[in-house]
Amino acid sequence: MPRERLSIHGAEVLRDVELLALFLRTGRVGRHVLEIAEDLLSEWGSLRRIAGCSLEELSQMRGIGPAKAAELKAAFEMGRRMMTAEEQTPILKEGKEIYDFMCPHLQTLPYESLWVLLLDVRLRLIERKEVSRGSLTQSIAHPREVFKWAIAKRAYAIVLAHNHPSGDPTPSESDIRFTKRLVQAGDFLQFPLVDHVIIGTPALGREPYYSFFEAGMI
Repeated sequence: MPRERLSIHGAEVLRDVELLALFLRTGRVGRHVLEIAEDLLSEWGSLRRIAGCSLEELSQMRGIGPAKAAELKAAFEMGRRMMTAEEQTPILKEGKEIYDFMCPHLQTLPYESLWVLLLDVRLRLIERKEVSRGSLTQSIAHPREVFKWAIAKRAYAIVLAHNHPSGDPTPSESDIRFTKRLVQAGDFLQFPLVDHVIIGTPALGREPYYSFFEAGMI
């Protein structure tokens, strides 16, 4: 049965008809739920076409009815929203991409603010967290404050971003030391540090940000 196969082997091994049967849950008198799922696929041809059916069209199938039709529509809508959310989630692997993403949050702050950006295996953003807030000149954070979020959220990799209130993104000696410590800790914990980007302000003759990766320091 589909439920037992899913428990033993995982959902990815199930055929389309078995996935449908799991959502339908029960059949009707004289018709097993797998047979009803097969009827539905035979009528419409694919899961994609079923997802495009109206509530009324689904409800008219024998053995489905309004309640099961509503559950199917809800399941397909959740899948659609998940895909849409992923498409809108930024991929953060270049210094300019990281700068553009974090600039609105950091560029005008009168104090230093350090953020960790948690990434999945495709370097898409999972979540971002402020891990430290400092004075006009420095933001102090321990590597454990950075990596505890990566561990908790099961991230694949991280990006660091912080601002320089002066507007000059040139890294200080403490920025360089801190970044080296993070690289070493990330190697040990198997959380790659993709980049550390310092957010500054635009000025003639210089970039408004500094990327440790682009500078060859990561």
